[in-house]
Amino acid sequence: MATSFYSDSDREQAEEFNPQLEKREIIGKIFEILCLIGLSISLIVLMLLFFDILRDGIGTLLRPGFLTETPSRFANRGGIRPAIIGSIFLGILVILIAVPIGVGTALYLEEYAPKAWWTDIVEINIANLAGVPSIVYGLLGLGVFYYMLGFGPSLITGALTLSLETLPIIIVTSREAIRAVPNALREASYGLGTTKWQTIWNHVLPYAVPGILTGVILAVSRAIGDAAALLVIGAVSFLTFNPGLFQRFMALPIQIFSYITRPEPGFADAAAATIIVILFVVLVLNGVAIYLRNRFSLLK
Repeated sequence: MATSFYSDSDREQAEEFNPQLEKREIIGKIFEILCLIGLSISLIVLMLLFFDILRDGIGTLLRPGFLTETPSRFANRGGIRPAIIGSIFLGILVILIAVPIGVGTALYLEEYAPKAWWTDIVEINIANLAGVPSIVYGLLGLGVFYYMLGFGPSLITGALTLSLETLPIIIVTSREAIRAVPNALREASYGLGTTKWQTIWNHVLPYAVPGILTGVILAVSRAIGDAAALLVIGAVSFLTFNPGLFQRFMALPIQIFSYITRPEPGFADAAAATIIVILFVVLVLNGVAIYLRNRFSLLK
């Protein structure tokens, strides 16, 4: 005769626990279904908006000269070449300016900075700056780069302003990526006799690159799609030449804003076509980031 190792009290607790477990599983399933419904609604709305923009703008986008000519005061003429070149230059300059400063700041705060009251204040301020509206950065750029440094309404003013806007995002995401590197990796490197900088350069940074790239692309995508800050510092909606570093400039968000404010028929379709272009640019950036992130992930 087999003996039971469970007492009567254990059986009673198990009988009470099973209904609670089933209830939690039901609640979990309901929550999962609600999340799935929310995701489905978001995707449906997004696809409807995308197809509506595609329907309105595909004809203008395929019109000869729309991507290669300068703007015109007529809706069925001209193009957005200066705006495309301006946005590309802005994105490149933001990467060149903000990424080294942002990643360097994150490395210092995570690897070198002492745990003191002033570092806590710096961290709180960086987190708060990540949520500041872009119009505030536009006013800061207007005061510092436009007037104080005398750059005026130029491409470099726009790039520096957008770099300030993206810096908090890059710092926060880079810090999270660096913090996710296992301490065992650092200790193993120190055990082999390497210095702190050699450990960071050869082990910490390569391990954190995928997460850093994600934050960089998110920040640059926000910068490319921003219009408020560029409007404040004097970006224009009409140029007959390609913008230079210290010249007046155009950008795709400003071009879209200009098109949708014009009452003449045809400019709404031109705005939709420009939206398709900026979506394509953002998708290309995200595609490059995903490729690089997966590539570096395989090298771990």
